[in-house]
Amino acid sequence: CAPPAEEIPTASVEEMEIPAAIPEDVGMSSEGLLEIDAVMQKYMDAGDIQGAVTVVARRGKVIHFKAHGLMDVEHERAMEKDAIFRMASSSKPILGVAAMMMIEEGLIQPTDEVATYLPEFKDMKVAVLAEPTDKDVSPEWVAPGKVPEHRLVPAERPITIHDLLTHTAGLGTYGLGIAISGWPEPGPEDTLATMMPAYADMPLDFQPGTRWAYSAGIGLDVVARIIEVVTEMPYEDFLRTRIFEPLGMTDTYFFLPQEKESRRVVIHGAKEKGWGKAKGWGLETHYASASGGLSSTARDYLHFEQMLLNQGTLFGNRILKPESVKMMTSNQVGELYQGKGKNSGVGFGYTVEVLLDPEAAKKARGKGSFGWGGAYGTVSWTDPTNEITAVYLVQQTTKGV
Repeated sequence: CAPPAEEIPTASVEEMEIPAAIPEDVGMSSEGLLEIDAVMQKYMDAGDIQGAVTVVARRGKVIHFKAHGLMDVEHERAMEKDAIFRMASSSKPILGVAAMMMIEEGLIQPTDEVATYLPEFKDMKVAVLAEPTDKDVSPEWVAPGKVPEHRLVPAERPITIHDLLTHTAGLGTYGLGIAISGWPEPGPEDTLATMMPAYADMPLDFQPGTRWAYSAGIGLDVVARIIEVVTEMPYEDFLRTRIFEPLGMTDTYFFLPQEKESRRVVIHGAKEKGWGKAKGWGLETHYASASGGLSSTARDYLHFEQMLLNQGTLFGNRILKPESVKMMTSNQVGELYQGKGKNSGVGFGYTVEVLLDPEAAKKARGKGSFGWGGAYGTVSWTDPTNEITAVYLVQQTTKGV
C-alpha cells in the first residue's frame, strides 16, 4: 500500500536537515534560551539526571541544539548530540501518525470495530466487582496480588479503533481486568500477530468509552496489528518506508544496528532500579511494538515534530494531510482525560496530549500544543500557536524536569 516511488520526491540524506538560525532571526532570544542550559545543569548537579540532549526549532529553523552531561557515567563519556536514546512510550505518537495515514487512505476508520480486523476481539467482557450495583463499575486500579471478588459482564458495545487510539477502551489499563488475567508476557518467538489472542482473552477494565486510562503496552499494539492486516506489511517495515525514510529519521530503530550501539546512552543505575522488565519500557523488545521499544535521537524526533507543525509535510514529502494532523492533535475524549484533577486544562487526541487551556494547565505553551513522552524522561512536543517544536531527551525518570 505504499505510494508509487515517483510520488515521493527523492532527497539525499544530507538534504534532510532542518536548517539552523540565530534565535533573534525567528523572534526568539539567545539569552532566554540559555535558561535551558541552566535548568539541565540544575538537575545534573542534583544527581537527578546524568545528561540530556535538548533541541528547539522555531518557524522551521533550529535555534538551540545542545548536549549536556554524560552519556556513560562509568566511563565519564560526555553526552553527544547524536546520542541514541531508548524512547519507550515516546514511540506511541509514531503509531498515531501511522493510523492517521491508514484513515486517510480509507483502509480503516476510527469508528471501526476492532473485531472487524481481528475477530478474536468479538464479544469482549468487562470485569466488575462481585456485588451488583445500579451501574456496574470496575475499580480504576487494582494492586497486583490483591484481586477482589469479581464477575464478568458483557461489554455494552464493541471496542473501536478510536477507543484504542485514545486510551478509552479499557484494555490493559491496570484495572480489575488485567489484575484477573495477568500481563501476557511475550516470548522470544512472539510477534504482534501471535500476541493478539492473549490480549483478546483479557477482560476489559471498564466499559468502552467511559473512562480514560493509560494502556502502556497493549492497546496501541492492537492498532499496529490492524495496520499490518490492512497493509499486508510488517509494522516495522511500514514505519521505515512510509515515515522514517521520508522524514530522514536515519537513527530510529526498533532493533539498533550493532554499528550504532556505541552511540546509545548507557542508563546509569538501570539494573539497580529494575528498569526494562516491563514490556514497553524500551530495554528489551522481541518484536516491533507500537507501545514502546524505539531507539532514536533528538534530531530524528525533531524531524517528526516539525512534520506535524508543517501540517504533515517535511523535505518535500507529505506524510499526512492537514485535516489528518488536526484530527490527531485535537481533543477526542471530551472531559475524560481531565477527570482526575491533575490534568486540568488538557485533553487527549490520538496518542497525544493536547493543551486546551494553558492557564488552567499551568504550562507556558500555546493553546493547541500537543505531544507525549516516555518512561525514561523522553519528551517531544509541538506548539503551533508559537511555531515551536522541541525535544528533550534524558534516560532517567525525574519528576519536575
